[in-house]
Amino acid sequence: MTVREKILRVLFYATLGAIVVVSVFPFYYAIISSLKSGTDLFRVSYVPYPIDFSNYISVLNQGSFVRNVFNSLFVALLVVIISIGLAVGASYAIARIRFKGRGILMMLILSISMFPPIAVLPGMFQLITVLELSNSLISLLFSYMIFTIPFTVWVFNAFMREFPKELEHAALVDGASTATIIMRVFLPVLWPAVVSIGLLTFIAAWNEFLFALTFISSDPKRTAPVAIALLSGSTNHEIPWGNIMAASVIVTLPLVVLVLVFQRKIISGLAAGAIKG
Repeated sequence: MTVREKILRVLFYATLGAIVVVSVFPFYYAIISSLKSGTDLFRVSYVPYPIDFSNYISVLNQGSFVRNVFNSLFVALLVVIISIGLAVGASYAIARIRFKGRGILMMLILSISMFPPIAVLPGMFQLITVLELSNSLISLLFSYMIFTIPFTVWVFNAFMREFPKELEHAALVDGASTATIIMRVFLPVLWPAVVSIGLLTFIAAWNEFLFALTFISSDPKRTAPVAIALLSGSTNHEIPWGNIMAASVIVTLPLVVLVLVFQRKIISGLAAGAIKG
């Protein structure tokens, strides 16, 4: 190995290490801060000692935080199921049926997904009010799917276009219906894409804050991110940093576990060109 190759390797590992530290350190510091209490929270240390779980006990026993977490789980799962269900059918139709304006339709779908949430908030608020869905978790389903469905349709469409048509033609010869082709031919092959897109959609719905803060007004119906933002101390002037860190860890840890479990599916699923016709 030449000197130049050694220098490049050192630079590569140094850059990789810096990226890992910058990415992981905030979450690690949140964990160690959640394990401190009292004045220990304001002492800079990178190892929690002594370990104190009082913040976790306080958060889990305070108000309706546990219910808020289940609200987030309920909404995120429904958004994933509905978004993928609608996106698979829509992307199949767009990829297989030739019609005028198909390219314009895809550009419109992509442009909708690029809108900032604040831009559609006033219109969504009027719609939710007219439908009398204020302070209801159903209102969050409508608002979240404005962004999740265009994203899932766009990504699934890329997979559908690259899908071997021979498999579809063979199924048609055997007398399979369109629904059978989608359920028994497309989805088994596109399973990595379904997992990766579903997980990304779940994370987006789980972490959403603006719509949940605007449309939900009662504490028992709030989602976890809003509940964390509204955590209060024993007095109006106290910011419960320990409780906030503990709640943040509780909300973030499931996402970390999901990503670690499905990381291979995510990587293979995001490779939209992996399926060659």
